[in-house]
Amino acid sequence: MKAVKILFSIVFLAILTSNVRLISHWTESRGVYDDICYLRQAHLFQRFGWQGLDTSLAREDDGYLASKLRSINFENWKDGTKAPCHTQTADGSKWVMTPPPGTGFVLALFPEGFQAIPLYALANMIIAGFALYGLWRARHPGALALAASFGAVSIYFMINPAKASYSIAPTMVVCALAGLLTARLFDDEDRPRLLMLALVGALLGLSASFRIANVLLSAGYFLFFGVSFLVRRDQKTFMQGLSLGLGFLVGILPVLAANMVNSGHPLVSAYGGQDTQAPSLDLAVLRAYLGDTQFPVILLLCLWTALLWRFSSQFCVRRLALLVAGNLALNLAFFATHPVFTQYYTLPIVMLTLWTALFATIFSREMQGMQADGPQPSEMLSRVPI
Repeated sequence: MKAVKILFSIVFLAILTSNVRLISHWTESRGVYDDICYLRQAHLFQRFGWQGLDTSLAREDDGYLASKLRSINFENWKDGTKAPCHTQTADGSKWVMTPPPGTGFVLALFPEGFQAIPLYALANMIIAGFALYGLWRARHPGALALAASFGAVSIYFMINPAKASYSIAPTMVVCALAGLLTARLFDDEDRPRLLMLALVGALLGLSASFRIANVLLSAGYFLFFGVSFLVRRDQKTFMQGLSLGLGFLVGILPVLAANMVNSGHPLVSAYGGQDTQAPSLDLAVLRAYLGDTQFPVILLLCLWTALLWRFSSQFCVRRLALLVAGNLALNLAFFATHPVFTQYYTLPIVMLTLWTALFATIFSREMQGMQADGPQPSEMLSRVPI
């Protein structure tokens, strides 16, 4: 198995190298409207620090937005009110940006004019690190095969379709870490692990700072722990739900703060238009998702989750499978009924599910191996009465 791990480590690094080489030739003036807004948010953070949360056009006194719009040949580049992803507040007092602040914040960590390339290169390296960790952690042929195949897929997705939006790069990193911690939560339910559960909640909340739609990534978690409390009615499940909720609240604070600054209320977002329309079934949208390259991966994830629930001998893994299935179903149902199709919309839930299922498989196989081997000497010693 070591030879196989070395081989696929080389494959992962080869894909990573290819990705970074492609990224190094990217330009920040590629004509994508959302890019302008993320870069303007980064510019505001670099100029004003945390006060960059205020995205009012009244602060556009250095011509940054106009110059960016002009660089992509935007027709009304002189008129900020015509700029993409900017909208007028409900009271008509100012024009603000619609995206949340997280993507702009991570872009602001890099020098202006050279922000997208290092962000994607770093995110690719981190994802490759998770893939390598899963590969070398796998100790059984089945788990190794899954780690090898899906590890390669996860690195490839960091270019296509992740390149479609700057918000996807940091989202993918959060999904990988949240998936790892979620799997770890359920590998031994004898321990409450409230701090780890709060950290998972914080990561899910933080993901909404990159894309508002990422708030849906937490839907299955709240459904699972909410139903668990209604069924069991005990202190343990109450504390688990409370920890998750408090962590989520901490993670989503940047979004609430940005809403307060720009819209005047923490729960009022600047988003509008198609993003806030009521769900509806559109055959064209459904066909687009069915024909997308992610659809076979989604089918495999559904099958994988079902197999985890059906054949796992560990009750905690079966509970994890229920959480994953509920989260996947809720997210896919939302985007299938969304009024528009965009290739990267379902990528966050796909990757969160992938990492969770992968690490759950690896950890459960480890536990089965330990149980088959019998108690270790250290465990036997701990049972000796003193």
